[in-house]
Amino acid sequence: MLICGIETSCDETSVAILDCDEDSNRMEIVINLISSQLDAHALFGGVVPEIASRKHLEIIHSLLETAREKAHISWRDLGCIAVTHAPGLVGALLVGVTCGKALSFAHEIPCQPVNHLEGHIASNFLAAPDLKFPMLCLVVSGGHCELVLMTGFNQFQRLGKTRDDAVGEAFDKVARVLGFPQPGGPNLEIAAREGDANAFDFKASNLEPSLDFSYSGLKTAASQAQKKFPDRAQNIAASFQKSAIFQLDRNVRRALREYSAATLGICGGVAANGALRETMENTAREMNVDFVMPDKILCTDNAAMIAAAGWFRFRALPAAQREYSLQALSFDVHSVLPIA
Repeated sequence: MLICGIETSCDETSVAILDCDEDSNRMEIVINLISSQLDAHALFGGVVPEIASRKHLEIIHSLLETAREKAHISWRDLGCIAVTHAPGLVGALLVGVTCGKALSFAHEIPCQPVNHLEGHIASNFLAAPDLKFPMLCLVVSGGHCELVLMTGFNQFQRLGKTRDDAVGEAFDKVARVLGFPQPGGPNLEIAAREGDANAFDFKASNLEPSLDFSYSGLKTAASQAQKKFPDRAQNIAASFQKSAIFQLDRNVRRALREYSAATLGICGGVAANGALRETMENTAREMNVDFVMPDKILCTDNAAMIAAAGWFRFRALPAAQREYSLQALSFDVHSVLPIA
């Protein structure tokens, strides 16, 4: 079955076509187009919601048509349209949801709303379709920092979350304080490679017995260090990154022990960080669990992961509910998140 994915939750506009095998978990990415808005927001040092919405509106129709043409299909060849409906910037989400509903209505194709976090988690199945449950997934991005236990398809339990800043947000804000250009997180990682990770003793927050995270204190400590030592940006970057990853790794190790996970997966924009990928891979090896991580392009916001998550939701529906209906288009961007 061919699934079209649409993603507009923040500052990437993406459209993808997936060919999904109805008898297995295997999915082939036919096309995955991503249009970044980095240049449009660089002047402001972060994403401006109104600009993001307008940029999505400018490019979404041409991306859809380009995806259809490159996939050599007609819209009626699709079995389902999957679109991100939450969480994200409301105006940005409305662009994608409205587009998905319009395609669904015009061509009588079922439309499946997808939780953005489920999309990130589903990106692991694009890398390893037959991974073992239960899977512990570390979701790390600019807006999210969560530990989620996946006990089966469409079965999620949130074990821990950030109580303040997401780890990606902390990376970006520290990068801005240190004077690194956008995108902040990747440029901080580059600087950290040239720095001494032991130069500053930044303490990672410890919220035991919970598995929650906190990055506001670490962000403040790095900012204060920059004021005292403005010429030591690389060392601050390296020390900050070391502490940030240590907190993630500590909670991951605790969760792996407490919940007897068979697989460890990472996803989200920060999962593209090389130091984090290496740390998580080593942790999985030491704790004797399988490890999976998506290609770096699938760590950023993209529609292939949304199509994958949409496919898992759609195929679980009773046959009668897999048919097109106007009633199924009644969802909105404020719907309740399905990750408990």
